[in-house]
Amino acid sequence: MTNPFSLSGKTVLVTGATAGLGRQTAITASQLGARVIITGRDEQRLAATHTVLEGSGHVALPADLTHQEQRDELVAKLPALDGIAHCAGVTLLHPFKFSDEKRYREVYSINVEAPLFLTQRLFKNRKLSNGGSIVFIASLGAFIGARGHSIYAGSKAAIVGIMRVLAHELAGNAIRVNCVSPGMVKTEVVEGFANQVSPELVAADEARYPLGYGTPEDVANTVAFYLAPASKWITGTNLIMDGGLT
Repeated sequence: MTNPFSLSGKTVLVTGATAGLGRQTAITASQLGARVIITGRDEQRLAATHTVLEGSGHVALPADLTHQEQRDELVAKLPALDGIAHCAGVTLLHPFKFSDEKRYREVYSINVEAPLFLTQRLFKNRKLSNGGSIVFIASLGAFIGARGHSIYAGSKAAIVGIMRVLAHELAGNAIRVNCVSPGMVKTEVVEGFANQVSPELVAADEARYPLGYGTPEDVANTVAFYLAPASKWITGTNLIMDGGLT
């Protein structure tokens, strides 16, 4: 019997594979048998991810996805894809009253425009195989009003809304589109948060999570499920992963 959770024989693109959730998603996909194509802005860190992928045939293609020319160059190099995990993103903790257009544009160009225009270009160039899967990493922040997160939360809410539209528009090609929305996950982002506040505040925040903070593996396993045949009847959904917080 074929394992519906296997990614064997699948070719998967993972963006933001230089660190955090993107790096772990690439590793997990390779462990499940996928041929993984990874991309990110930092060529050295991307190469480091490439060296720890299991199996063979993996490819590292550096690109800054906020630039149309580099998106087009990436698409031109890609084979037909069975799955995409949009993991590239940036966070910003900034009070609304001090926000400005420059900061909004910077965050939205990375969190919204880059993944959506890349997806559009892939579809137009027939690089998305029928029956494939697109997974966006959104955020719990899109659904709760955390102080100082208006720009970041807005960008992730935009992704969730557009995902639901894409799920309908791409269903004719049996391409499913879903979001995963994690709460706090133990990545470099959380480490940066811990450096900005006291350890006591971090511990108090984690205590609000009945199951504690998540790990990159937790999120990567869920993304892999959405990429795998096991989820072939699921599209247009957003899965909140928050250890029971909400």
